[in-house]
Amino acid sequence: MLKDFLEKERELWALFSLEPFEKSIALESLTVDEVITNLNYPAYFDLTKQSLPDNRDGIIQRLISERLIVQKIGNIFDITNLGGILFAKDLRNFERLSRKAIRVVIYKGKNRVESLQEQTGIKGYATDFEGMLGFINDQLPKNEQIGQAFRREQRMYPELAIRQLVANAIIHQDFNISGTGPLIEIFTDRIEITNPGVPLIDTMRFIDQPPRSRNEDLAAFMRRINICEERGSGIDKVILMVELLQLPAPEFQVTANHTKVTLFAYKKLADMDKADRVRACYQHACLRYVSNDRMTNSSLRERFSIKDENYSMASRIISDTIDTGLIKPYDPENMSRKHAKYIPFWA
Repeated sequence: MLKDFLEKERELWALFSLEPFEKSIALESLTVDEVITNLNYPAYFDLTKQSLPDNRDGIIQRLISERLIVQKIGNIFDITNLGGILFAKDLRNFERLSRKAIRVVIYKGKNRVESLQEQTGIKGYATDFEGMLGFINDQLPKNEQIGQAFRREQRMYPELAIRQLVANAIIHQDFNISGTGPLIEIFTDRIEITNPGVPLIDTMRFIDQPPRSRNEDLAAFMRRINICEERGSGIDKVILMVELLQLPAPEFQVTANHTKVTLFAYKKLADMDKADRVRACYQHACLRYVSNDRMTNSSLRERFSIKDENYSMASRIISDTIDTGLIKPYDPENMSRKHAKYIPFWA
């Protein structure tokens, strides 16, 4: 019976539906006053760098042209899911969208036993994104960085990486999964960013393949207002920033209904387990390859801050990664331990 396979049933209904999420209706049969009351229209004009019209008719016509609202008969309008999820003044007034708000939970330690703080956004993504991002970054631990002449503190995780991953969680979520939305959980040793839905491409190919989104209109608008990176460059930059700070490699995981990305706090190489090292080696090889370069023992030593005389340590990591099938020699005929080049398994 189909009822015994609820996930398959949801997938089938999604396939049968000809109308994308963004075009479905969030609130219907509203007057102009009710549209203005429910949508933060000044934020729309501000974010898109347009002058605010001097009359309501001009405002309504712009919202219609952006498909944030649709006109029914006369002066009666519907707010689309795209309009509500981006510009709602209060998502709690949108029954179908209220559980899609971004939720942030800060925990006391490394597990979920005790939470210190929790915040759930109530505004649309476009209007609340920068504020929510600021809140997230303010909760993150700081790491002391020692320069040539002074010490300074910076956040443990690169802000660009947090920005891109939170934007991805918003854009690539499956809105057909009810009762859940983007979730950011902050622990003392990591930050986990989770969104409903499984990705449309293999997590092992996040670095080299352009993203595929279920929500193209939402994604296009978020790029237009500079909330996320241009197509195909976001995860590359996340990996690059992580490498520059010499953090453990991000982990991408998929469950039955969710996708989770984990950024880890700084660890010395000696404290990383084999899985940490192999994951970092693979991502480093991917990053070098998409930059039209090749991973070498030398580049991996730089990534891990391994001294030149300890090149055999990098060789062991490379060997372990080859054994897992994640990388392969670029030129099998030239396998000098110190100068061989390596590429991802898919190259």
